[in-house]
Amino acid sequence: MKLQKYLSAVLAALSAFSMTACNKVKNTEENNSSSEISAATAADSETTDTTTTTEPMTTFTQAAVTTPKIKKQDFYSLYEAEDAKLSGDLKISFERDDYSGDGYVRGFTDKSSIVFDIKTSAAQHYDLSFSIASDTVTDCHLSLNGEGINTFRTQEGGAFTYITVYGVYMEKGTSKLELTTAGGTIDIDYLKVTDSEVHSKSGSKTSAETSVKKSASSAKELKKFLADSYGKYIITGQYVSDNTDKEIDLVYSTTGKYPVIRFSDMDISEGTADTDAIKAWHEKGGISCVSWYWSAPSKKSGVRTEDTDFSLGNAVTDEDVASLSQDKIKSMVKKKKISEECSLLIADIDAMAGKLKGLGDTPVMFRPLPEGCGDWYWWGADGADAYKWLWDLVYKRMTEYHKLDNLLWVWNGQNKDSLVENFDIAAADLFINGGKDYGERFSEAYAAIQGYAGKDKIIGITECGSVPDTDTAFRDKAVWSFFGLMGGEYVSDSKGEYSEQYTSKDALIKAYNSEGTLTLDEIEE
Repeated sequence: MKLQKYLSAVLAALSAFSMTACNKVKNTEENNSSSEISAATAADSETTDTTTTTEPMTTFTQAAVTTPKIKKQDFYSLYEAEDAKLSGDLKISFERDDYSGDGYVRGFTDKSSIVFDIKTSAAQHYDLSFSIASDTVTDCHLSLNGEGINTFRTQEGGAFTYITVYGVYMEKGTSKLELTTAGGTIDIDYLKVTDSEVHSKSGSKTSAETSVKKSASSAKELKKFLADSYGKYIITGQYVSDNTDKEIDLVYSTTGKYPVIRFSDMDISEGTADTDAIKAWHEKGGISCVSWYWSAPSKKSGVRTEDTDFSLGNAVTDEDVASLSQDKIKSMVKKKKISEECSLLIADIDAMAGKLKGLGDTPVMFRPLPEGCGDWYWWGADGADAYKWLWDLVYKRMTEYHKLDNLLWVWNGQNKDSLVENFDIAAADLFINGGKDYGERFSEAYAAIQGYAGKDKIIGITECGSVPDTDTAFRDKAVWSFFGLMGGEYVSDSKGEYSEQYTSKDALIKAYNSEGTLTLDEIEE
């Protein structure tokens, strides 16, 4: 049945999760067979007909999720850096204090590397703790048996300190771990390898309740669908750059499947092209996730901090303005109780609320203020407190003053300092410079978000440059609720054909033809 029909039936019948996808193998341990962030701004298009007519090039057999049976064992081993394989200009030194063994390794350049031969006793997850000293901020890249697994950054300080990479899966036997650097220099004393608790403690139990207590039935039903699917399947999703949905059609012609979730941007410009496309996708049985990349309300307007002179810090107020009328807000500006910047923010929120009201009862995953952890967008440039104040203003203004009840709120703050109180879904944007088929880096990000957002929250990927691997996700107990592969150059070349620059075709086909994922045909009649 189509998604909206299924969702309506859930509350009416009080039945268990049941749809076409129930024919898939349920993925549990018992039946398993063994940052630079960028965002494309989508523009309105006069074309709102999203009828999909593209024929797939071929069809593919559904692949089972294959994961090893992991029986965790205690493990501890220490590897002195001076005993590892050194290349480039690396040398053993004795100048710093408090090193262990017979010295430490220094002299890293962009052409140097150190390789540790790690001997493990079991196939399981391990924590890798480096004793590192650095006089400058340095990016460090880790590869395991030739495949990149992690990038971390040191801080200047001079003394040896621990930097730990958690939950790296290694097979029993010998693995080669290589570390290289870029943009700085470090000294390494040793590597400590221990058994990991990170993924063994991960879970996927979540509540179907919405953050808005008086949500519309359509929003409640969507949240229940997401909660019921969570931990069992990863829901496929694709970002579109305009309302022609050409990226979605390209995914279909490449994989033989359509995504469930259509990701798009929305602004406060006039016209109904955005909302018409969202409602059309809903009629096909799909879900929409809408991002608000907010152009600052100032004469020098822009999304990125360097493109605007707007100051969020000047807008912040202790006054309770979320439920006031525009007349009262203007009066408070005249009396200098609040700033003009505060008034302009509220006017924009009201305009966006007006567009969202055009969706009627169509449920939508709504992602305002993306990537709030950093200073590259103006809403994060004045720090976490200002960001959280603005999130609270947007949330209360829309839900209490405008009574919008069809939204599921997607928080994309991406660190614990930016954590807000009211949201339904925690999400990450994952991009790796030069990265392709990210492997277990997805699992590391999942564990980090779950650590500060909580195990009771649904966790998804709202933007990514490459799709997660289902086998790795289930092995690491990092089963994202959904992913949203970026559009534009992330899937298409200059000729409009599928591009493997960021995601290999094999990886995309596997993601859409796995028993561990949900595609649009699996939730339709």
